[in-house]
Amino acid sequence: MDIQSEKLELIKMLLETDDTTIIEAVKNIFKAQKKDIWKDLSPEQQEEIDLRIQEANRGDQVDL
Repeated sequence: MDIQSEKLELIKMLLETDDTTIIEAVKNIFKAQKKDIWKDLSPEQQEEIDLRIQEANRGDQVDL
């Protein structure tokens, strides 16, 4: 199975569950992964990302 099919299967499983424990566990996995990646970035990279998020939230054009 390719990665896109795997993603779709996970989406389907999430949509079909009413178990909040499962949903929270999945959210926590993503949060933990995000934190690990953030720690690997330099302070300059973190600052640039924060700036881009602020610009996007204001509706400013974001050039990548």
